[in-house]
Amino acid sequence: MSGGDVLRGEELDDDFVGDWTVRNIVTTLVPLLVAMSILQMVSGTVLESYEEQLLENPSLLILVPVMIGTAGNLGSIMCARLSTQLHLGTLEFSPRNPGIRANVGAIMGLAATVFVLLGFASWAIGNVLGGTLGLGTLLVITIVSGMLLAVWVVVVSSASVYASYRLGYDPDDTTIPVVTNICDITGVLILFGVVAIVL
Repeated sequence: MSGGDVLRGEELDDDFVGDWTVRNIVTTLVPLLVAMSILQMVSGTVLESYEEQLLENPSLLILVPVMIGTAGNLGSIMCARLSTQLHLGTLEFSPRNPGIRANVGAIMGLAATVFVLLGFASWAIGNVLGGTLGLGTLLVITIVSGMLLAVWVVVVSSASVYASYRLGYDPDDTTIPVVTNICDITGVLILFGVVAIVL
């Protein structure tokens, strides 16, 4: 799509409303959910490979589910905002679009706030459970991996909304399962990539 193209909400609504039948919803979502379930199993296998490191560092064990859950929430917010703009006919996939910039800024600001607080919380709870990682180390791990994950969330969310539109699917139906599942596995990989560098 060229930078000046704006997606027209009226045309999109006509197309998507015509597809709101039980048969179309099931045939669209069942294959998608099967694929996402397989991706979840892969994500669990990847996480299991870090089991020893997690047991040695309780703070990291606390960090994993909250971090990937937060990434999924950020992705859901981004997808919902882009989908709304798509239906309103105001979505333009261009860095010059103030709506895109505002959404990216909101996600990055929210991520920065949440991941800083998460660093403090995981350090405090980890200490209670006998963890040995210092506050500074945990903050570096949490903030760096969290912000990298937030950038990835923005990219995946934008790509999934655009791909869904181009393939003729309603982004409200398809994007959030895709983004949350992709962020689960990539969140683990990004977190432990940063842990490997920092530790």
